[in-house]
Amino acid sequence: MRYGEKILEIICTSSASGVHMTAEQIFLALKKECPSVVLATVYNNLNSLYQQGKIRKISLEGWPDRYDRNTRHDHLVCRCCGKLSDLYLSDITAQLEQQVGFPIEGYDLKLQYLCPECRAKQAAEEALSEPDGS
Repeated sequence: MRYGEKILEIICTSSASGVHMTAEQIFLALKKECPSVVLATVYNNLNSLYQQGKIRKISLEGWPDRYDRNTRHDHLVCRCCGKLSDLYLSDITAQLEQQVGFPIEGYDLKLQYLCPECRAKQAAEEALSEPDGS
């Protein structure tokens, strides 16, 4: 895997700072150091890294997949703009295993909310649409 280690490094560095990059963003970051890389190579390496369990793929309906380091954490997802934020909750694997009655390999918890920016935008739009009383 010629580019795999560099892609993993890009994902881990960006994820540590709270950024969850798309394949295209990873491609652009990698292209700065490896100008000859092509997008298909990035997708192939992302699939391989995911299959090996070295990264997490975060799929959200209506948004491109994003990639994250493979550490135990969950995510807040803005239902309006798709912004992802890391969330560190207690691991509930044991509770889930007790409930289903067999070992599970892991889970992906995504809590939906409206981020502060979208909440402010929504409030401003509602204020503009309200009659002014005159």
